[in-house]
Amino acid sequence: MKILFVSDIHGVTTNLGKIKDLISTNNFDKIVILGDLYYLGPNNITDDYSVPSVKEFLMNYSDKIICIKGNCDSDVDIKATDFPICTDLSLIYVDGVEVYLTHGDKYNIESNNKFNRRGILVYGHKHYPFIEKKGEMTYINPGSIAIPRNNSEPSYMIYENKTFTIYNIKGETTHELKLD
Repeated sequence: MKILFVSDIHGVTTNLGKIKDLISTNNFDKIVILGDLYYLGPNNITDDYSVPSVKEFLMNYSDKIICIKGNCDSDVDIKATDFPICTDLSLIYVDGVEVYLTHGDKYNIESNNKFNRRGILVYGHKHYPFIEKKGEMTYINPGSIAIPRNNSEPSYMIYENKTFTIYNIKGETTHELKLD
């Protein structure tokens, strides 16, 4: 299974060309969007802010998308989008491992008392990439493709051959987790 993970687009189109190139040159089984699709929130509006363009981009891949609702995604956004947007938490099995998907505003490494399980929790919300193990859980954040924080670059993640790899927008590996 080959999966692309993208988070926190916030209506910004700047790096969607890179993601489009990745999708066209890879045979992804699924594309996971970890929330905050359209609304920019308190961030400054830029020339590359275009909700219709982001929606059109995502609709091109709607047959492969697994999408999680982010804290900036409204019910109106969900109704206006022609692919399912899951709320709070979703679960996929990847090579025998439970991979939980969420946006990160409710379930994350800091509030893992609400999420005390085994497996992997993949989430966005923080806008910077990391991989960290805590107890029986591994927490992975692919960062933001549009509005990175903590001196990180825009980033995304690919799962393939039992390996989660986070890349910066230049395609350089920043973090990696190989499953046993």
